Amino acid sequence: MFVALLWFVNLVNFMDGVDWMTVVEVVPVTLGLAICGLIGGLPPGATFVAFALCGAMIGFAPFNRPVARLFLGDVGSLPIGLLIGWMLVLLADTHLVPALLLPLYYLADATVTLLRRAYRHEQIMQAHRSHFYQRARDNGFSVYQIICRVLAANVCLLAFAIVAFMSPSAIVQLPALLAGGVITAALLWNFGHRREV
Repeated sequence: MFVALLWFVNLVNFMDGVDWMTVVEVVPVTLGLAICGLIGGLPPGATFVAFALCGAMIGFAPFNRPVARLFLGDVGSLPIGLLIGWMLVLLADTHLVPALLLPLYYLADATVTLLRRAYRHEQIMQAHRSHFYQRARDNGFSVYQIICRVLAANVCLLAFAIVAFMSPSAIVQLPALLAGGVITAALLWNFGHRREV
């Protein structure tokens, strides 16, 4: 659990490399956590934190919109990662599939990138530009095109997570997890290929 939480805190920092990226990730995730909390999936304190963090990110959004005038940096992204990781651990204790679905794009982009760099014997502790969203910029996507795609995927993941939360049956949860995986894989594939003009 310690390693998983440490990884999540760091991946939020890794993924904060494009204006509005953290906003379009954190708002759907915290909204999902807050909804699950209202239905009994989180303790009241964690539910309050989810709502507060969601509201804080919405308030931050106008200042971070491309071209940003304000950035999170390590001081902002690390505590956000810690809070979200803590709430996801609480949710995963009783509802694992929704806890995986909500942050699935961030988990997939950062984890696949790290594994790919390790496989290529690259220095994984050095700064790089090989995350899928960064490769999308190199492949001709504008910041808005990247952000809109990530937001759309995260809204779908939020919907699948709520459906999975409401129905503990494997008949519902497994297809929801599979659908979330397909959407996430399709987005990563799209970012990894040059945009057709």
